[in-house]
This record gives sequence, C-alpha cells and structure tokens, in this order.
Amino acid sequence: MRALLPALMLLILSSLPALPQTEPVRILNQTELSAHSFFAVQTGRQDWGSNLLTRGPLQPGAELRLRPAQNTGCRFDLRMVLSDGREIINRGMDICAEKVVAMQTPLPRPPGAAAPAPGAPPQAGRGRASTGTGFVVARDRVLTNHHVIDGCNAINIRTADGRTLPATMPARVDVQRDLALLAVPNDPGPVLPFRANPVRRGESVVTYGFPLAGLLAAGPTLTTGEVSALAGLANNEQHFQISAPVQQGNSGGPLLDRQGHVMGVIVSKLNAQRIAQRTGDIPQNVNFAVKGTEALGFLRRAGVEPTLRESAPTELSAAEVGERAHPSTVFIRCEK
Repeated sequence: MRALLPALMLLILSSLPALPQTEPVRILNQTELSAHSFFAVQTGRQDWGSNLLTRGPLQPGAELRLRPAQNTGCRFDLRMVLSDGREIINRGMDICAEKVVAMQTPLPRPPGAAAPAPGAPPQAGRGRASTGTGFVVARDRVLTNHHVIDGCNAINIRTADGRTLPATMPARVDVQRDLALLAVPNDPGPVLPFRANPVRRGESVVTYGFPLAGLLAAGPTLTTGEVSALAGLANNEQHFQISAPVQQGNSGGPLLDRQGHVMGVIVSKLNAQRIAQRTGDIPQNVNFAVKGTEALGFLRRAGVEPTLRESAPTELSAAEVGERAHPSTVFIRCEK
C-alpha cells in the first residue's frame, strides 16, 4: 500500500489543471517611437490575432504587462508595429523563462523600401506599399478613392482606436469617379453623415486624413480652407475646387463642412510643378474633392443608404469638426 502511495499522488497531481502564471510578462518599448500595435500568439500560429494595445499607443520607454491564459504553453511570437510602420518581430520567445522582453528598434529599411502594413503578417519578397485615408459610411463599410486601393494584394485599415483590421477587396468601385467601397468587418467606427443641403462657393471646409505617412505625424492631420469653385479641373462638374491644403495620403478622406458633415471626398491636388513649367506661375492651394452628391449616388448604387444631415448656418470650430470626424476616419495601407 505504501509503495502505491507515491504513484497515486503523482496521478492526482497530474490530473489537476495547469495553474495560471502568477507573474506577468513585461513587454518594454525600447525604441524612440510610439507603437500603435502589439501582437502575441503561440509560436506556429499562421495569423497575428488581435491588437493588444486596446488603451492606445505604447510610448517609448513604457511597458505592457501580459498574463497568458492557462494551457497556452511558453513559446510565443511577438510583433510590435511602430508609428512609422516599421515592425519588430521576436519569434519563439520562452515567456516562462524570460519575464522581461525588450522590443528594440529594428535596423533601418533600405532607401526606397516600403513600410510594412499594419496588421499584416511578415512576408518574403513583399512589394510596394502605398497609403491613403477612408471614412465609415455604413456599418462595416469604408469609402475611399479607387486609386488608393487599385492593384492591392492586401488592404489593412487602422481605426481611430488603434485596431488593425483587414479589408476585403472592394465591394464596389467607380473608376470614372475614383471611388471605392471597402468591406471592413468588426466595426471600424461610427458612421460619418453626409450633408443634405447644397454647397455654396466660399463656404468654409475642413479636411481630415493621413498625409505623407512616415514623414509627418503618425496621427491624423486637419487643414482648413474654402470651396473655391463648384467645378474641378477642366470644368469637371463632379468635383469641387478647394483651397484647403492636401498632400499624398489625404486621398479618400472626408471633406467636411463646419457642422462636421461630409461635403465630398478628397481626390487630388494640382501638379504645381507642371503648371509652373507651362505657365511660368506657381499655383497656390488648388486642390480637388469628389462632390458629396457624386459619392451619395455611388453608395446608393452599391446598396448602401447613407446617413444625411441638414447643416445649420452656425459653424463649429475646426477643432470641434475634427473631433466629430476622428472616430470615423481610418488610415489605409495597400500592399502591392
């Protein structure tokens, strides 16, 4: 009987569930930039799962504490995406043995190399990348320009709350109007309403988007201006001409009135260098947006009924308009 006792005790102990780790793993951001995404998955998993930075970016020098669930093992792959798009990936980390993991600045990308897509798993031989802006027009639907997503092999969306979501290939496109509707599951943000009343020349406008990603601020940029003309280049009746400054990366973002309602979709800027070569004069603040009425027609043809709001004569401040647009405006990265 005594000889059987140790074996019996071993049998009882081995049948108990694994105890959770009492000490969390500390993830240190030892880079010079904030991180907008962090992923931790068991080694061997094919995708990166969900972004764990649910409370906002992880600042330089800050730490994230993780407590793995029971029975998940010790080997994990870790991935941090910095505000300039660079990735830090540590594979096969033994988190049972190493309770502190330092995520350090990766080697610089070669000149001209594309930044990695937020939320996309690393791939060998990755091609070019481009960025743009979009905004939520219906549940799980994002509107942008066709040229922002044209030729993409993968499209990833970064929401205002820092989540990275994959977008499916366009649910609908209109090449002639340069518009595209993306399906983005998992609630990319609240719907941004369109303006119901007509637009007048000289009205104040606000743009909100992500110009020159990797060079300017990682977050959205706001600019102000006016509706300069009710037609675009070569009298294009589908466009507004606006004076609000826009740059590469603003494409697909909302053009807003001073009530925070969508008047149009930012589409392009005048090529000042080419005009100067032809005329000898440098044009100032000549930019274009697809009219809201054109976007509304496109959405309805795609089976989406947009939200409309009448805009009152009173104006909000530009800051207040930006606060209204922020939760609904998303950053788009296209992998080609």
